Amino acid sequence: MAYSYVCPQRDQLFLTAVSMRDWLEDGHLAWFIIDVVRELDTTALHALHPNDGVGRPAYDPEMMCALLLYAYSTGQRFSRPIEACARTDAAYRVICGGLVPDHATIARFVVNQEQALKGLFTSGLRLCAAAGLVDLSVLALDATKMGADAALDKNRSAAWITEQIQALLKATAERERTDTPPAEIPLPGVQAIEELASPKGRSGRLKAALAVIEAEEADAAAERRQKAAAAATQAEAGRKLPGRKPKDPAAALARAQADHAAALTRAQAKGAEREAKLAAAHANGKSLRGPQPGPDRDLHKAEQALAGAQAAAQAAPAEVRRANITDPDSRIMKTQRGWIQGYNAQAIVNANQIVLAHDVTQDANDVELYQPMISTLADTLTTAGVTATAADITAAVELMLADAGYWSEDNATSPGPDRLIATLKDYKQRRAAREAGSTTGPPPDTATTLEAMEHRLRTPAGAAAYTQRSHTIEPVFGNRKRNRGWREFRRRGLDAVASEWAFMHLTGNLAKLYQHHRTHSAIPA
Repeated sequence: MAYSYVCPQRDQLFLTAVSMRDWLEDGHLAWFIIDVVRELDTTALHALHPNDGVGRPAYDPEMMCALLLYAYSTGQRFSRPIEACARTDAAYRVICGGLVPDHATIARFVVNQEQALKGLFTSGLRLCAAAGLVDLSVLALDATKMGADAALDKNRSAAWITEQIQALLKATAERERTDTPPAEIPLPGVQAIEELASPKGRSGRLKAALAVIEAEEADAAAERRQKAAAAATQAEAGRKLPGRKPKDPAAALARAQADHAAALTRAQAKGAEREAKLAAAHANGKSLRGPQPGPDRDLHKAEQALAGAQAAAQAAPAEVRRANITDPDSRIMKTQRGWIQGYNAQAIVNANQIVLAHDVTQDANDVELYQPMISTLADTLTTAGVTATAADITAAVELMLADAGYWSEDNATSPGPDRLIATLKDYKQRRAAREAGSTTGPPPDTATTLEAMEHRLRTPAGAAAYTQRSHTIEPVFGNRKRNRGWREFRRRGLDAVASEWAFMHLTGNLAKLYQHHRTHSAIPA
């Protein structure tokens, strides 16, 4: 039995002119991205391309920017797949106008325009504000650990790095003497990746890692001197240092020495006081009654503790600091899934899940980052024209929400918007609220800062307000890491990953703006 089909006519010539407008329907994301780039402030993108007519003309930076925005919006960050899509995908071809930038050109554009691409975040935020998406009533601050483009097992000690630098210098000198190609120089322990292909590149990366170790050692030494000076001041007054004893053997030894000095000062003061009483009694022809004082117990305990700390410090192995030789700016950080080599990425998000401020740091702990992020938020909103001055942030933001990682008395009482900061992890906070029960009214006047915050969190209004934190900011991180698969940065170095983090949030904000635009344009007037 014969079949009748509609068959493709691949050899059919086009008899009419082809228009790219016919390739994509109206309202497609590609058209939206093209229109958005026209509205962004792209002045910085053109700064690297002076109009002097020298050399081969560069690709239009606005086209390259639109290409990257669309690629990131569809979950693609790598230059080779982007080049492949520019050859075959209709949306990519429309954005590029039929041009096909190769992967090296795309990668160089990202590197050369690093700061310009980072600065586009503010322009995108301005567009979101014009659409009414920048709601400042309730904001949430949180952080997520992002992996670096570096392996956890590539952390090396200063001795190892120094040895490799010397080997590299020796190999370089040998190459210059014998004219051996760089690729034939063996260098055990250093991965011959493209970014480190040249001896200069390898040497620079190793020296950067060594500089990280030296800086950490200098900071640690300065901190020890500061603590030693504070301990000496306390010891002179005979006061014992407060707080828990440190676990580090060297720090524990310094603490024991300070405690021993304080105990000795107290014992000497007691002895001097008794001598004064004896002298006064002898002058009056009397004698002191009561038993003779024995050895000072506090001094004896301090001597035993000092001896134990000295033995522990001598038995402990020497501390070996390490740095990553692939990405020296990255740090070892702990996540729910274990340890990673990465960065601590911060963000402040509003109820519409628009990212208002962002940053990438090397600090594994969030407690020191609350106030810097509030300053970053004020600067970003001012630059975007949302607020007139940085001081307006206190009046503009009604409530700031943060989890227990940001809790400290300084953060709870610092200048800025009203805030609710959890004092315990979420599950502990809920359990404590069930055990203590709810409360009403303002905190008691005698309550400490911690007690006042816990009181507010147990009120119905406070508990309801804090509940907004999880569904405000956590979906943003979930979208980036789970939906788009962005669990680690593609580039290396703190400045590079900060630019990449900003561009991720720019595309996320534009996706929200696109969704808002389509929703409202579909509503009949």
